[in-house]
Amino acid sequence: MKRNVPEVEEVGSSVVLEHPAQRIVEILSPLVTPERLARFEGVLARRTRSLVPVLDGLSDPHNGAAILRSCDAFGCHEVHTVRGRFPFAISTHVSRRTERWLEMHAHESAEACADELSARGYRLFVAAMDGELTPEDLARVPRAAIVVGNEHRGVSEAFRARASGVYRIPMVGFVESLNVSVATAITLYTAAQGRHGDMNEDERTEALARFLLEQVKDGAVIVELAMAGTR
Repeated sequence: MKRNVPEVEEVGSSVVLEHPAQRIVEILSPLVTPERLARFEGVLARRTRSLVPVLDGLSDPHNGAAILRSCDAFGCHEVHTVRGRFPFAISTHVSRRTERWLEMHAHESAEACADELSARGYRLFVAAMDGELTPEDLARVPRAAIVVGNEHRGVSEAFRARASGVYRIPMVGFVESLNVSVATAITLYTAAQGRHGDMNEDERTEALARFLLEQVKDGAVIVELAMAGTR
């Protein structure tokens, strides 16, 4: 998919909250319907942070968007991207704006991404046709970061060198590989089993604050005015 079309947008890191998450929730939650607030809370009650997708140098905005949609669908809250030839970009038509409901972390290099995740206790697993593990095996890893590579070059050597293992999706037909977005969806659905609902209260509150800032028109301005009035 071409990148120079209106529906394609670059996606960087999620913005850092400028005020305590609990205060943002207190200010903005009365401005959404009880049904919408309950929907947010219901989604967050099923989110997981113990399974983290890492998108290593993806180039096709269609694939990137489809993967983000799968991340949301299967409850992965946090997504990491590594710049390839171009910054990470998605088709908003395909993503259905699900990037708004995910915590995005953009990195300039595979090394920086791998170091951050390893420091937080994640084990890295890369996708490749010669993998010994399967997505079912990954479901049993307490904190797993799943690295999927560029559509043509695959996962970078930097990630391979730091990986705890390599996994594959077993296939019984004539084809030997799947589209990266399809393979990622299968992996996330399988590896997420048993993980849903493992975010702690502080993590859910921060995520809810972000959801409300996205949902409420001029939410950031409303929060600023409310905070200024309490000083």
